[in-house]
Amino acid sequence: MSLTNYNIEELILLCRQKNQKAQCEVYNRYAKAMYNVSFRIVKDVHFAEDVMQEGFLKAFTKINDYKQEVAFGAWLKRIVVNCSIDFYKKNNQFKPEDFDATLYKIEEKESALTEITNFNELKVKQILEVINSLKYNYRMVLTLFFIEGYDQEEISEILNISYANCRTTLSRAKDCLRKKLEEI
Repeated sequence: MSLTNYNIEELILLCRQKNQKAQCEVYNRYAKAMYNVSFRIVKDVHFAEDVMQEGFLKAFTKINDYKQEVAFGAWLKRIVVNCSIDFYKKNNQFKPEDFDATLYKIEEKESALTEITNFNELKVKQILEVINSLKYNYRMVLTLFFIEGYDQEEISEILNISYANCRTTLSRAKDCLRKKLEEI
């Protein structure tokens, strides 16, 4: 019985019945994308694969919690993002800054890009390399915001930080990224 022609809703129904072939088909359809999500956070090939598989296991065990309010891929992605962040925290590599305690005042300002700097000419690979060179909390919020498409409220929930802290970190990360890109 080949499941390649089934749509995702049909596969999910089969997964709820613990059909291993359906689970395998879902895995095959989403593995590459979920690996990429995990790798952008974990930054290690082997750990990213482990975290991605852990995310799939968690998704399959909680498949009955999926209420189809969002696309299955978005639901699965949220699980993989959370597993990746949990992995990073467990390995004590994530050290969030306590911006609430330092009481920094952030001024909202529009930064005018000079005519000399033309960001449109930068290649995606260069931008990703610059993002990867930033400190972890900046890299994390930029990845979640620009690449994964989460808004600030969702990022603050994912990282378990206050909304104000998220806004501050994102603002500073954007400024830092902008400055590094201008150097290129």
